[in-house]
Amino acid sequence: MNALLSIKPIYVKKILEGTKKYEFRKTIFRSDVKTIWIYESSPTKKIVGAFDVGKIITDTPESLWDNFKSKAGISKDDFFCYFDGKSKGYALEIKKLKLFKEPINPQDAIEDFHPPQSFCYFDGIPTAVLYESI
Repeated sequence: MNALLSIKPIYVKKILEGTKKYEFRKTIFRSDVKTIWIYESSPTKKIVGAFDVGKIITDTPESLWDNFKSKAGISKDDFFCYFDGKSKGYALEIKKLKLFKEPINPQDAIEDFHPPQSFCYFDGIPTAVLYESI
């Protein structure tokens, strides 16, 4: 199973630079999701790559920050603003990152596409799409 995650451009850049090794979420997808496709939100509005899901850690925002701040790719203020009012959060380990040579317009690849608020499930994009590992 695949999930398409909507990620802000500033954080996509950090993922691609290798300074963001974990993606943080307030809600989590089904346990059978193995591949995450990266939808870079506005203004890009393209699917730019994918990664395999490594470990998924469930904990308090405070513990997540303490354990992963050096690999978070986000400021402490932004992290805690994101988790404001939440007692639980998730850290998704980013493994085997793949960047598409050409970003994909999701309107061309996914029928009735609507940008996900957080994530959505989908079948994936045909393997004919070329990408390079980072």
